[in-house]
Amino acid sequence: MRSIDRHGIELQLPDDWDGRVQRRPVLQPAPMTDGRAAPGARDVSRPVLHVSNRALPSALSDFGGDVVPGMRADDVFLALVDYGEECADTALFAARGVPTLAPSHFAQNRMARYVPGRSASQKFFTAGGRGFCLYAVVGSHSRRMITVPRLSRVASTLKIRAVVS
Repeated sequence: MRSIDRHGIELQLPDDWDGRVQRRPVLQPAPMTDGRAAPGARDVSRPVLHVSNRALPSALSDFGGDVVPGMRADDVFLALVDYGEECADTALFAARGVPTLAPSHFAQNRMARYVPGRSASQKFFTAGGRGFCLYAVVGSHSRRMITVPRLSRVASTLKIRAVVS
């Protein structure tokens, strides 16, 4: 096992799995027509955790669109997307604490983008004073009874701390 610990997100990862926490490059908000920054606009780049039992590409979209289509039947993928403090405890993010994953939570109609045979689970929650989305995909819906428990064991090591800016 090896530990990932960045930006208040910690996870224990099996040695043969790939994973990382990274931030997207900061995008400048579009200026108003007079060239000034829009009121309330600020540069924000939030952390995203990616985990898989296969090698991840160096450039990866938040919800794994670059990985999911090529998954094999026993592959698993997990993304944890930080939506920030302003989303914490709002209606969508009302659940408290890191959710669990079970085979019954996965369905083919929960994919961010439909890929035949794949199955996904998506859960929103608040932890560490921030709103998160936990998005998990298994390579084969029919094999989820085998693959989800492996992914669940890894996800159960997830710890989220408040981050001081």
